[in-house]
Amino acid sequence: MVRSETAGAESDGASRPRASMPVADPEARRRRLSEAATVRAVVWATRLVALMTIVTALFPGPRRMFGGPLRTSLGLPPAVGVAGIVVTLVAGVAVLLLATGLRRRKRRAWWLASTTTAVLVVVNLLHVIDQHRGVVALIGSAALLVALVLTRRYFVARQDPGGLGRALRTLVEFAVAGFALVWILLVINERRLDGSPGPGTEAAHALLSLIGVTGPVQFKVGWVDDLTATIGLTFGIVALVVAGYHLLRSPEPRPGLSAEDAESLRTMLARADGDSLGYFALRRDKGAVFSHGGKSAVSYRVLAGVALASGDPVGDVGAWPGAIEAFVDNCVRNGWSPAVLGCSERGAVAWAKAGLDALELGDEAVLDAATFTLDGRPMRGVRQAVNRMQRAGHTATVRRLSDLGTDEREEVAARALRWRDGETERGFSMALSRVADPDDPDAVLVTADRDGTPCGLLQLVPWGPDGLSLDVMLRAADADNGVNELLIAELMAALPRLGVRRVSLNFAVFRSALERGERIGAGPVARSWARLLRLASRWWQIDSLYRFNAKFRPEWSPRYVMFPSVRELPRVMLAVLEAEGFGGRPPALLRALRR
Repeated sequence: MVRSETAGAESDGASRPRASMPVADPEARRRRLSEAATVRAVVWATRLVALMTIVTALFPGPRRMFGGPLRTSLGLPPAVGVAGIVVTLVAGVAVLLLATGLRRRKRRAWWLASTTTAVLVVVNLLHVIDQHRGVVALIGSAALLVALVLTRRYFVARQDPGGLGRALRTLVEFAVAGFALVWILLVINERRLDGSPGPGTEAAHALLSLIGVTGPVQFKVGWVDDLTATIGLTFGIVALVVAGYHLLRSPEPRPGLSAEDAESLRTMLARADGDSLGYFALRRDKGAVFSHGGKSAVSYRVLAGVALASGDPVGDVGAWPGAIEAFVDNCVRNGWSPAVLGCSERGAVAWAKAGLDALELGDEAVLDAATFTLDGRPMRGVRQAVNRMQRAGHTATVRRLSDLGTDEREEVAARALRWRDGETERGFSMALSRVADPDDPDAVLVTADRDGTPCGLLQLVPWGPDGLSLDVMLRAADADNGVNELLIAELMAALPRLGVRRVSLNFAVFRSALERGERIGAGPVARSWARLLRLASRWWQIDSLYRFNAKFRPEWSPRYVMFPSVRELPRVMLAVLEAEGFGGRPPALLRALRR
């Protein structure tokens, strides 16, 4: 059973959302699907030409059939030798990288692919005229060029504004480093060289080594020749690959939410049927895309080429398709992969209509004020913990942030910063990233102390007009076990005074998998998966968070992660880990990308 977002009663969570979910414009959906199919065809054609190039570089038979080696086609001197084949291989790999850029509809990738293909057409045509071979290569490259020209309107994704500058800088840096290293090796190994090559000859040799071409310097010792050739070609390849990455990299704007957008979101969040994660759209490191009429919005952040939204769209459910369509179109224009973290089942249905796949990620624990009680055997553990804390002199206070003065708010914020576990902030989809902030006057703060010494706090943000959603749960390092149970129990007791009837607690990742693995008669796969999750709990709070939530006998509401395709799932999960503060790209890499 799934708890309805609009009422406290239980209902069939699979059927009710589907019955009331509006349908997006079918004509727009057909147009998007047609464009996507056309782009996929062009991408696969580009990959085919790239594979043809690679095969002709590696095998002599296909080289004779498809047009001969690159050295012969371009009229290069015999000194190119095997290195020329290596360059051809690298060129094929580069075309494959361009195919990836085309798949994301990047305009710059289209220009590069079109230019490269046009050059291939000319080279293959000259080769056919001169040697009467390479007809297949000519037909393939010409067909690809025609396809690229005819579909140019589909490749609209913007490039990173600073990508060209970073590409040129990294190209020069790696090329200069490789050139200098090879030249130094030649200078310090002069006695292993034939004759006495001058500095100009050595410099020419070092420069040619970057593209895999044998230079004018002759060697007495073979390993020096191999070493300089390997180092030069390696730096040349790395320079091209890194420069190509920067050239085709999707923009990653610095996150930020304008005051106007924040005010519009606050107006939408006042709706009674909003998502329990809706208030977290007001994080200051998110942006927002609105539907055409401004009645609904999707909040998101861009990480690693993924536009990661969280929770359901904010605002009028009837306007969700418009907001989702605007978000997806924005992703297409910027070359981002659209993804959603932590949407409800109703939200998953809406996102699925836009073409995204769903994966159940876990369950959200929801407490109902009308039915919650500490009485009864199932709640004995929580009841005993609360009584123990009260006997030890612990007390808890429940207040709206609007009831706190400025000095007290600042003190609470500073205390939360001290109590945070490590320097890395955890949470994205269910975290506001600020505590006791004056911009959140309707948030609820629950504090615990023992004999006047603070030892724990909860911050909960509004969930519509009559709900709360847990944002922060912190306690002092020396706090007694049971302080969190006391905080939640006192919060639930204060709900009638606050006019609140529902509370969303923590999100339990893979809860159903853990529960299935504990059942009698569970199969070996279910038990093994549960054991693996418990093992992972040594580093991440998976099993412990599930068991803590289960103490309070909540209603479980499934949450999903949405992604474009299985192929994109690793990239999406990398963005999820980075957003939630559990990994992702190293800080040093992020600094290098923003240089």
